[in-house]
Amino acid sequence: KPNETIIRLAQTFKVLGDPTRTKIIFALAKEELCVCDVATLLGISQSATSHQLRVLRNMNLVKYRKDGRIAYYSLDDVHIKNLFDEGLRHVEAE
Repeated sequence: KPNETIIRLAQTFKVLGDPTRTKIIFALAKEELCVCDVATLLGISQSATSHQLRVLRNMNLVKYRKDGRIAYYSLDDVHIKNLFDEGLRHVEAE
């Protein structure tokens, strides 16, 4: 079991290692957004945005709620925001 935990942690950092996904986490740390808003912010297609959000969702880093036909994304829990904030403080302190 401890080995599975280490593997999941490594997979989480690997997923967060992608600059596009890091930008998505950064945006969602501020507010809940729909796919179209995230795509506009990042300047990439909605299809590419949806793919990246799916990767993040599969790792339980983001969640979504449906409002009619629109899915709104947010960080999955406070741990993700804390992890991101600590990483940001680390690189800004260098």
